[in-house]
Amino acid sequence: MGKKSQKYPEFTNGTVSVNGKTKATAQKVGDNIKTNYKMSKFEKNMFNSIENGMTNGLANLFEISDNERKQWGEQLDAIKNQGIENINNIYTPMERNLKNDIASRFGNFDNSVFLDKLSAITDNKAKAVAELSNNITETQNNLYKEELSNRINTLSFLNGLNTSLNNNILNYTNAAISNASVGNNYNNNAFNATKKSSSFLDNLFGSGSNIAKTVTSLF
Repeated sequence: MGKKSQKYPEFTNGTVSVNGKTKATAQKVGDNIKTNYKMSKFEKNMFNSIENGMTNGLANLFEISDNERKQWGEQLDAIKNQGIENINNIYTPMERNLKNDIASRFGNFDNSVFLDKLSAITDNKAKAVAELSNNITETQNNLYKEELSNRINTLSFLNGLNTSLNNNILNYTNAAISNASVGNNYNNNAFNATKKSSSFLDNLFGSGSNIAKTVTSLF
């Protein structure tokens, strides 16, 4: 009795399906095991949007556009104009009242009392202008810090979405690989069991065995 050649089973592909639609596959391509995740249209759009958002966000993280500069300029101008108006509303009446008071009492402005009071008003007005200038500079710095913080938060959010999406893909592809492993383990066990059975029969009925000789002698 001759031996019948046994062919080792081919690689069993692994698949994962959701609601009847294949989401991930694992198959042998040449000497490599290739996994593939099949994205839905929504997932593709989301994936591309996340990648584009992160790429553009990182490339322009510290750059301020002309439009943003214009908006900030308008905001700072509004603060400056309002501040100047407030200063004038406070100190212009004080200067006018002082002039009227000195004129009514002394008839002219060439007076040391007037000059002293006027100097005090001028000093306070200069301090108010300096404070306004400092406030505008601080506001400008805060606008930049706030914008930078918002951009970093957006990048962190996009990175979180990207990580979540990639983890989801990895879970599906790992499941496909696991399914392939189960199928291939089954095939391997079945092949080994068949091989052992064939080997046992060969030993039992092979031309060199006593049973085979006995059976042959009967005929």
